[in-house]
Amino acid sequence: MMHKIRPLVVFLCFLLRTNAEAPPKFTRTPIDQMGVSGGVASFICQTSGEPRPKIVWSKKGKKVSSQRFEVIEFDDGSGSVLRIQPLRTPRDEATYECVASNSVGEISATTRLTVLREDQLPVGYPTIDMGPQLKVVERTRTATMLCAASGNPDPEITWFKDFLPVDTSSTGRIKQLRSGALQIDNSEESDQGKYECVATNSAGTRYSAPANLYVRVRRVAPRFSIPPTSHEIMPGGSVNITCVAVGSPMPYVKWMLGAEDLTPEDDMPIGRNVLELNNVRESANYTCVAMSTLGVIEAFSEVTVKALPKPPGTPVVTETTATSVTLTWDSGNPEPVAHYIVQHKPKYSDTPFQEIDGVATTRYSVGGLSPYSDYEFRVIAVNNIGQGPPSEPVETRTGEQAPSSPPRSVQARMLSTTTMLIQWEEPEEANGQIRGYRVYYTMDPQQHINNWQKHNVDDSMLTTIANLTPETTYTVRVLAFTSVGDGPHSPEIQVKTQQGVPSQPNNFKTEPKSDTSIMLSWTPPRQDTIIRYELYYRESEHGKEQLVTFEPKTTYLLDDLKPNTMYFFRLAARSEHGLGASTGQISAQTMETKPSAPPQDIKCTSPSSTSILVSWLPPPAENQNGIITKYSIKYTASDRGAASSRNEASDIPPDAAQYLLEHLEKWTEYRIIMTAHTDVGPGPESSPILIRTDEDVPSGPPRKVEVEALNSTAIRVSWRSPVPNKQHGQIRGYQVHYVRMEHGEPRGYPMLKDIMLADAQWETDDSAEHVSKA
Repeated sequence: MMHKIRPLVVFLCFLLRTNAEAPPKFTRTPIDQMGVSGGVASFICQTSGEPRPKIVWSKKGKKVSSQRFEVIEFDDGSGSVLRIQPLRTPRDEATYECVASNSVGEISATTRLTVLREDQLPVGYPTIDMGPQLKVVERTRTATMLCAASGNPDPEITWFKDFLPVDTSSTGRIKQLRSGALQIDNSEESDQGKYECVATNSAGTRYSAPANLYVRVRRVAPRFSIPPTSHEIMPGGSVNITCVAVGSPMPYVKWMLGAEDLTPEDDMPIGRNVLELNNVRESANYTCVAMSTLGVIEAFSEVTVKALPKPPGTPVVTETTATSVTLTWDSGNPEPVAHYIVQHKPKYSDTPFQEIDGVATTRYSVGGLSPYSDYEFRVIAVNNIGQGPPSEPVETRTGEQAPSSPPRSVQARMLSTTTMLIQWEEPEEANGQIRGYRVYYTMDPQQHINNWQKHNVDDSMLTTIANLTPETTYTVRVLAFTSVGDGPHSPEIQVKTQQGVPSQPNNFKTEPKSDTSIMLSWTPPRQDTIIRYELYYRESEHGKEQLVTFEPKTTYLLDDLKPNTMYFFRLAARSEHGLGASTGQISAQTMETKPSAPPQDIKCTSPSSTSILVSWLPPPAENQNGIITKYSIKYTASDRGAASSRNEASDIPPDAAQYLLEHLEKWTEYRIIMTAHTDVGPGPESSPILIRTDEDVPSGPPRKVEVEALNSTAIRVSWRSPVPNKQHGQIRGYQVHYVRMEHGEPRGYPMLKDIMLADAQWETDDSAEHVSKA
């Protein structure tokens, strides 16, 4: 078994050891400051180099050593801060030096500190107007430390935490707002500490009073949010087991096998651990351990290596019928089996086994089998791993049944005027051992077959029947029987008791070739000399029968028929001695084609000014040439000539007898054409019908209205009719509205004058001009 461990620490160590030595180099040097007596001053010195440089602070050439002087190291060892608090004047005024050295070299930087009393501060010295206050925040919440300062020029605000500068330059969780406040997103325990804001301008530097930020952490004992699950796998298989634990603080998660730690101590993940097991050969219990300062919890995963089931015992046949076999078997497995698969196939067939899945017991009846047939059966056990190997097969034969198909290719011919020879082939579906045949024959086929004469034949497919009546047509049918019973009768054949005439053609079949032709085929009678065939056909079952004769052949194409029409056929062979018996009647229908006539009795009405209702009857039945599948209507505004677009309403259901054309132009003449369709295509178009949509009120006003004063009491009003496409009908009159005006305002009610046009004056011409006097 393999447990995957990644050598991450070794790789990192290798990277660290490859760094080359380098002399010290300042990344940040202290700057001169002007502080206030009793206040604070901080000088920052940071370097780089390999090995890491050591930094020493000195005052006037001597290492600083005073209770008021404190050196605070950066967490990453890159430098330190010299903090002086409280400032004293004049004793703290001096030049301070930062010296950085390692085995490769040494560098130094100096800075000047000036300390003034409050009464000596220059104008514009920074003042802290609002400093940070004590704050308590939940872990992962946002904490904001406020700061506001004034001075001239406006001071720049920076922040210190635990006497070290706060880096707000990166776009991380900690950023400084434009107001100067410090905002800490998604707060962590490491953010807890003492914060100061520092205001600095050209006049000096002032520190705020410090304020503590406390990050409160909820304490929750560890628990499993996704406990490990048990697994069953195949030998040599692989499995991944996930274990997830939560809590506050988040717990470490490791895997154990007994007392053995499977997770390295120095690579223990927090919260989630996935155990990867490969090539597992043995079952085992694995323990997931979650631990924090608040406790230790465990959960178990059972990995079971389970093999496929063994083959069941050889099935035993307990019952057999003509179409079913009942099997029982022993499980052959000490472990539980989910279900079984029963397989079966014909014994001498190369086809694959057919399967019956989901068998819950050790007994099953397989149905749907063929009678009197040899089969092979076997059983497979299935568990939750998969299916095992099959059992040893068992062979058996289904029981007999009466034949389900008649004897084939029954033929008869006359040996003399009173003796008939009949022969046939065995049934296609014998369903057992054929014990014999029964030949039924009669001169009156309308009688029930039980009243026909019967001739039994033992295990032979040829027989003769004597003492027949000469010059008579006999109808013959044959059946086969097994020990269980009789099968169905063969189709009727006719035989004439006239020596030398041909017997009935065999296998008479039809095949439609087109909408006007049908192909007929047959097998000639045996041992007969035929000079021609006579084909009788009619258009319907009770139609007039027509005759076609042709030279000996085995196929004949009958054409010039009607489309989509049922025809009935029978065929007889003729020799020099006379016409033989005809076949039984068979039928075939010609194929569909396009309709040969349009819909009938098409009528159009206009129920509104924007619609036309079209009604019709289907094409005549003899011209439909198939099943009508849809109708289509083409319509064009004939008023507009060549500029009119042609519209079409297609896919109108075949059972519809009317259709409403909508959204048409008002008072417009339309040309309507209809077509009927079958699956083959559209038929001919109908003769066009012209119809105009109904009138409607005009949608446009009269044009070019002009007024002319004739005298002190009369005016003359003239105008032209509306544009044609807005008249929507024949203009029958106009109405003139006029009102008296005083000082540019109408006075009184409008007066109306109706001007009706005589029939001869009805205008649709847009050039017509009209005049009225008022």
